[in-house]
Amino acid sequence: MASAHEMRQRIRSVKNIAQLTRALEAVSISRVRKAENQVSGTRPYGDKAWEVLRHLARQRDREEVHPLLTDRSEVHRALVVMISGNRGLAGAYNSNIVQYTLNFVKHLNVPVAYITAGRRGRDILMRQEADVVADFSDLPAEPSFNDVSAIGSYVIDEFLQGNVDEVYLMYTRFESLLRQIPSHKKLLPLEYQPGPGDADSATAADGTDNGEFVYLYEPGRTEIISRIISRLTELQVYTAILGSLASEHAARMVAMKSANENSVELLDALQLELNRARQQSITNDILDIVGGAQALE
Repeated sequence: MASAHEMRQRIRSVKNIAQLTRALEAVSISRVRKAENQVSGTRPYGDKAWEVLRHLARQRDREEVHPLLTDRSEVHRALVVMISGNRGLAGAYNSNIVQYTLNFVKHLNVPVAYITAGRRGRDILMRQEADVVADFSDLPAEPSFNDVSAIGSYVIDEFLQGNVDEVYLMYTRFESLLRQIPSHKKLLPLEYQPGPGDADSATAADGTDNGEFVYLYEPGRTEIISRIISRLTELQVYTAILGSLASEHAARMVAMKSANENSVELLDALQLELNRARQQSITNDILDIVGGAQALE
C-alpha cells in the first residue's frame, strides 16, 4: 500500500488535471456553438447560388456543360481533401476520420493524392508514406471563407488542368453534441442534382413551359455559371471545415466531460485509500506504543 504522502501527491495531481479538463470542456462548449452559427450563416448564400444555377441549367438555350460539371470517361487519378484536427484530447475524432478515409480510398482503385487540413491527419498519412501534395493545417481557430477559399481554388485548378479526374471531400458531419459522423462527398465534378422543376424537357407534366421566366444575366451566362460553380465548390469546402470544427469541439467536450466524471470517481477512490493508509499508520503507532509499554512492564 502506498504511503499517505504518496496518496496526497496523487490526489493533488488528479485535482490539477481535473481543473484543466473542466476548462477545456467549457471552451469546447463555447466554440461548438460558434461553429454551428457559422454553418447556419452560409446556408442562405448556398441556397441562392443553387437556385441561380438550376435556373440557368434548365433554360432551353443553355450552352454546353461547364467543365466542372462534366464527368470524365476514365479516372486515372483522384484527389482527396481530408479534414482532421490540429490537437488531440478529442476522443476518437481524428482516428475515426483517418480510418474512414483510408477505407474509402481502398475502393477507388486508382492512385490517390491527398490535401490535408489538420496536423493530426497529416501526420498519420505522412507516416504511412501517402502522397500528400498540399497541407492547410495553419488555419485560424475560427476560419473565415477567405482563409479556406485557397483549398477550393487549388482543387479546381488541379481538376481543370487534368492532373486529377475526381476530387473527394472527407469530413466529419456534425449532427448533434453527441453524434458526429465521418462522411464524404464528391467535390468535383460537381454533382448537380436538379430540383423538382428542373427536368431536361422544356415542358412540365401539365404542358406548361418550365422556362416560362427567362432572365438576362450580366456580364453573361457563361461567366456567371463559372463563378457560381467555383464559389459553390469553395463553399462546400468551407462548410465541411466548419462542420468538422463543430464536431471536433463536440467530441472534445464529451471527452473532457467523461474525464471530469472519471476524475471524481478517482478522487473518491484515492481519498478512500488515503484514509486507509492514515488508519493503518495510526494503528501501527498504537501497536508500537502498546508494545513499548508492555516491554517496560
